[in-house]
Amino acid sequence: MKKLWITGLLALLLTAALPVTAFAREVLVGGQAVGIRLETQGVVVVALAEIETAEGRVSPAAEAGFRAGDVIVQIGEREVRSAADFLGAVAALDGQSAPVTALRGGKSVCMMIEPALSSDGQWMLGMWLRDGLSGVGTVTFYDPASGLFGALGHAVKDEESGALLPIDGGSITDMQIVDVVPGLPGTPGELSGCADAARMLGSVEKNTETGIYGHAAEAPLGRLVETGKIHTGPATILATVQGREVGEYAAQIDRVYSEGGVQRVLLTVTDPALRELTGGIVQGMSGSPILQDGRLVGAVTHVSVPT
Repeated sequence: MKKLWITGLLALLLTAALPVTAFAREVLVGGQAVGIRLETQGVVVVALAEIETAEGRVSPAAEAGFRAGDVIVQIGEREVRSAADFLGAVAALDGQSAPVTALRGGKSVCMMIEPALSSDGQWMLGMWLRDGLSGVGTVTFYDPASGLFGALGHAVKDEESGALLPIDGGSITDMQIVDVVPGLPGTPGELSGCADAARMLGSVEKNTETGIYGHAAEAPLGRLVETGKIHTGPATILATVQGREVGEYAAQIDRVYSEGGVQRVLLTVTDPALRELTGGIVQGMSGSPILQDGRLVGAVTHVSVPT
């Protein structure tokens, strides 16, 4: 999950105003760093590979038309929800061809594939797979009336295809930031932390263009604020860059515009303490709330990294 969170550096940050007004007029503002674990709906094809067989190198997956980013949900009559399901389904084919159903760009596709017998006697399809994602993100808000939380500020997408990753649940857990790798020109930095898997803070239910959403097990710490509309001028962002302490850092909204039906802004980090510590925005800070006039108006999402 190295490239999951879109990162930032120093100055120009592309942010999206979250539709928090659709949930509540008043919310608890976030800023807490959390460990994020997402379960995929099926297994994701990370890359295609060749298999060494007695007849030479072959790639059944490539020949069948599979692509990186496909999400396999069924092989023959067997449903696939994990890597273990996938391996069991391939073994059960015993070398026979079978239809494989996958999700591609939000649509279902079906391809016939015939396993190849590797030189060490295993039936294989020639794919590198993953069945879950994990990383660091930031909580944006929590609605005390419904228990709903929003985090990350942007969608979790497949690195290769750019398609929205279909998820089958997930969780956020307690996280302590133990180190910061500052961003440098051309190189994004990152937050390093220890996630406490035993302390689950909430369940993730939706992956959307404006972030991940779910319900929290208990109300997090945070002050109650109204939601509002973003505008040019002074602002602050809330983020955890040391331990578990949420800090508030100065910024400037330079421009407000619409893109793809979503209101977006250009924002400059001006806080000297944050720039000294991290160089600006780094991996793990996506979802950091943006406040203006004491109201929650959006969240840090994407970035333009200077060279």
